[in-house]
Amino acid sequence: MSNQYEVLGKAPVAEDLKKLSPSNVHLNIKNLNAGYGKMEILHNFDLFVSKAQSLCLIGPNGAGKSTILHSIYGFTNIFSGKIEIDGKEITNLTPAEKLKSVGIAYILQDNSVFPDMTVEENLLMGGYIKDKTEESFQEAKRILEKYERLRNRRNQPAKVLSGGERRLLEISRALVMKPSVLLVDEPSIGLEPKYIEMVFEILDDLQKNEKKTIILVEQNAKKGLEFADIGYVLVSGQTAIAGKGDELLENPDVGRLFLGG
Repeated sequence: MSNQYEVLGKAPVAEDLKKLSPSNVHLNIKNLNAGYGKMEILHNFDLFVSKAQSLCLIGPNGAGKSTILHSIYGFTNIFSGKIEIDGKEITNLTPAEKLKSVGIAYILQDNSVFPDMTVEENLLMGGYIKDKTEESFQEAKRILEKYERLRNRRNQPAKVLSGGERRLLEISRALVMKPSVLLVDEPSIGLEPKYIEMVFEILDDLQKNEKKTIILVEQNAKKGLEFADIGYVLVSGQTAIAGKGDELLENPDVGRLFLGG
């Protein structure tokens, strides 16, 4: 670790992390070494998140934050270690199997809506992987009833949506699958402040009212930690600091390194 991080003291071990998610651990990563090709980015990485809890990953570029989401979803090479949901090992399942059998949905940071398809068609694309088309229709209908912004544009092409509405559509499309875990990569990236607020309100509603477990990577560390129950600060593929979101906001080391304090 570079000198500027040495002041951070002793890195948390699995037992410390477990105390932050004491009840009903939903997703668990044990001793994970993972990366791309032959390059290892995560080193002996542990993670615990309880059902309906939110965890924000922050840290400098290249620290391995997105690699954690990619590993959970099945986009990386896993050299050793395991990933479990409710005690069931899912380490080597494909993304499609993870979505279908254990309900993990990944909301990408890049613009992944289909611009020429209508809002409703985009929503239904979220359900194509499930064989239960009727269920997807019902879920899409429920989402349109819930979000007026999408309902008002349901028959318009997605390209007419604002950045914030597009992010809402990306989140909603993942919801059609009725996932239990949402992996959210940079929800605020490229959005105006009013839309950032909207996106975090939606994530808050999904966690508190729909009991979704949320793991997010957020460049805006302050926003991410204000939202999340717990936070992990990543440095060089390992967790350097972990704590409750509001405690990390008050932590002078985190403030100096990541909150511009």
